Amino acid sequence: MSELCRHPAGGGPAADAPDPSVETPGREAGQGGAVRWQQDDLDLRNRLYGRAGVARAEGVLLQRYGLGSTEEAFALLKGASQRFNIKLSTLADAVARTPAPDVDAELWFPGRVRRGPPALPGLPVERGNGTSQGAVVAAALQRVLSITQTPMGNVQLSERGRLRLVRHTGLNKYFSDFFAFVDAPTTSCAQAAGQRRQVTVRDVESAPVFDEASRHAILQTGSRAAHSVPLVNRAGVPLGMVSSHHERPLTGFTHVELAALRQTGSDVGRWLAWHWNTLVLDALEHLHAMTAKRRPLH
Repeated sequence: MSELCRHPAGGGPAADAPDPSVETPGREAGQGGAVRWQQDDLDLRNRLYGRAGVARAEGVLLQRYGLGSTEEAFALLKGASQRFNIKLSTLADAVARTPAPDVDAELWFPGRVRRGPPALPGLPVERGNGTSQGAVVAAALQRVLSITQTPMGNVQLSERGRLRLVRHTGLNKYFSDFFAFVDAPTTSCAQAAGQRRQVTVRDVESAPVFDEASRHAILQTGSRAAHSVPLVNRAGVPLGMVSSHHERPLTGFTHVELAALRQTGSDVGRWLAWHWNTLVLDALEHLHAMTAKRRPLH
């Protein structure tokens, strides 16, 4: 029986790195000595990171099922992604990380028990198997910004050892491009993920956690403070992060507010774990059924 795949936050191979043959993105000095990446370099980095996972999944499908081309593999991935309303990057990561089905197995995950989604109290989403991850992520951001009383914030999800930006509001393009992928400890969201707890940055301008490029990317949006809430599963492992951004330095939050934020992080994290172990595995099972008859597995 094949093992169930683990959520990408739960360990495994290191994050994909950009192609070493490609020159490291350059930066230009901004006003006041701030370090600002050039837009072309941000675009290149994000394309490299974004494409790496899909390319790895295409390779897995090509080798396992004897497909005729990477185009055929990509079409299968895209079709399953659309059918199950799952982001292509999420599905590709699952294909690459999940142990292969048993040889000649009709099902990839025989005997798998499917359960209904956990409750999401306080979030404006309908309960049910058809609720999309995008809807839950949007509701989580809305809830956190309501508690922290700010119009600016973003959501990141864990993917192969890094955080990937999946939603934001009130923040500009440079911010979203710069933080499209976070794999260094020089941000509050990475610190919160590593420490598995909420982190408040009372003043971005003076906080030692940031490198100068990250600090500039935040300050240029008009944000002067931030608060990060981990989205954790039952084991306390962060599967993502919601961060609020504030126009003025923060004095902190009350115990009641922190408890509400912590509960939101726990509820959404458990839903994300359910989504992975249910709908993502359904999509993998579909891919296996679509391709398994092409040749014997090996």
